[in-house]
Amino acid sequence: MNTQELRSFIRDLPKAELHLHIEGTLEADMIFALAERNKVRLPYADIDSLKKAYQFTDLQSFLDLYYAGAAVLQTEQDFHDMTWAYLQRAAADGVVHAEIMFDPQTHTSRGVAIETVFAGLASALRQGQKELGINSSLIFSFLRHLSQADAFAALEQALPLREQYADLWVSVGLDSSEVGNPPEKFQEVFAHCKALGFRSVAHAGEEGPASYVRDALDLLQAERIDHGVRSEEDPILMQRLRQEQVPLTVCPLSNLKLCVVDDLKEHNLKRLLEQGLCVTINSDDPAYFGGYILDNYVATAQALDLSKEQLVQLAANSMAARF
Repeated sequence: MNTQELRSFIRDLPKAELHLHIEGTLEADMIFALAERNKVRLPYADIDSLKKAYQFTDLQSFLDLYYAGAAVLQTEQDFHDMTWAYLQRAAADGVVHAEIMFDPQTHTSRGVAIETVFAGLASALRQGQKELGINSSLIFSFLRHLSQADAFAALEQALPLREQYADLWVSVGLDSSEVGNPPEKFQEVFAHCKALGFRSVAHAGEEGPASYVRDALDLLQAERIDHGVRSEEDPILMQRLRQEQVPLTVCPLSNLKLCVVDDLKEHNLKRLLEQGLCVTINSDDPAYFGGYILDNYVATAQALDLSKEQLVQLAANSMAARF
C-alpha cells in the first residue's frame, strides 16, 4: 500500500484512543490564542520560536514545556475549546472511543478551580458524543512528582463532583516524571480509589524499569499499563502480561521524540504484538510529539512493516481494552 492507501485503511478501522493527555493536545497556535485571550505572557516571541523548543532530550525536558503551556488554560471555555479541537481531530482519524487523561493538580496549583476544569472538559466530551459519535471518559491523573498527600488532596477536592460527572469520570491514573517516583509511592491513594469504585491505569516502563510495570500491577492494581515498552527486560513479566492480557497503551511517536528509542525502526511494538501481548497504539501528547493517532499508526506501520492483519489486531486490541 502507498501512504495514502495505508492512511485510508487505518482511518476506516474503528479505534479507541486510551493514552491521551488532553493538555498535550494544545497546539502552538491555540496556546498563543488562549494566552492573548487571558492576558498571559509567554516566554516565546511567536509560534515558530515555541515550536523550535520542541527538541526534547528526555521526558523531563518535555514536561517543563508542557507545564508552561498549560498555564494559558484558565476558564471553562479554554478547557472546552482545547478538548473540542482534539475530538474533531480524533473523529477525522477514525477514533470512536477516547479515554482522556487530565492533570487536575497542574491547574488547581495555579488557582484554577477544579469545577472549572471538569465543566470545560465535560461540555466538550458530551458535545462530542452527540455531534461526532465519539464515546468518551475521563482519567483523573495524579502527578507522580508530587506527594501522595497532594494526590489525596486533589481527589478530595474533586469527589463532590463525582455524581455530576458520573457519565464521564470512571478512572484514575498516574503520570508525570517516572524516574525516582515508583508506583509504591501512591499505593494508598490507589487502594482508596479502588474502594470508591474507580478503574485504574498507570504510566510505567517508559523511562522507568520493568519492575515499575510489575509494581503498578501488584501495588496499584492498575488494569492497564501506559507505555510499558521496557517490560521486555523481564521475561517473567512478559509471560504474565501475555497470560493476563494486560493492555499496554504504547505511544510510538512519543517514544521517538523523548529518545526512548533512537529510530522508530528499533521500536519493540511489533515484537510485543507477535508475542501475543495486548498492545495498542496511541498519541500521548500529539501537539508536542508530531502526530495524532492516525499519524502514529501510519508511521509505525511503515517503520516496522506491519501487515494489514496486525493493524486490524492493534485496533481490535484498543477496543477490547476500553473501560
